[in-house]
Amino acid sequence: MGSMTTAAPPVATSALMEAVAAVSAAYFLDFTAAAGRHGLSSSQAKALGVVLEPVPMRALAGRLGCDASNVTGIVDRLEGLGLARREAAAGDRRVKIVTITEQGREVLLNIRADMAKAHRALDSLSEAQRTELLAMCHQLLPLLTD
Repeated sequence: MGSMTTAAPPVATSALMEAVAAVSAAYFLDFTAAAGRHGLSSSQAKALGVVLEPVPMRALAGRLGCDASNVTGIVDRLEGLGLARREAAAGDRRVKIVTITEQGREVLLNIRADMAKAHRALDSLSEAQRTELLAMCHQLLPLLTD
């Protein structure tokens, strides 16, 4: 008697959403803890990642998912610590552009290096899994941010 193989049932979108939410939440907790160990809130540390390339204040607010008035406080703190700077845009002096400083880059790298749980989880993947995960992230991200 031959063995019959049955196809696995399709994975429900809701199950994928729950899994992605759980991974995202765990990653965020690790990121928040690492940022705190470097004297920053999660919003301040996230802002450093956004301003790796110069970004107008309004766009920074959009990427952080907060009101423009909140971004002022975040950038004030980063500027005060020497981690970011604000400059007037060349074409419109009313627009303020935020950029990361070299010290800010160093702090951001240190925060990311300090995320032991995320490193442990990602290091557990094989090279093929890492490549596949990166490709899936690149596929999904534009669909979530448009």
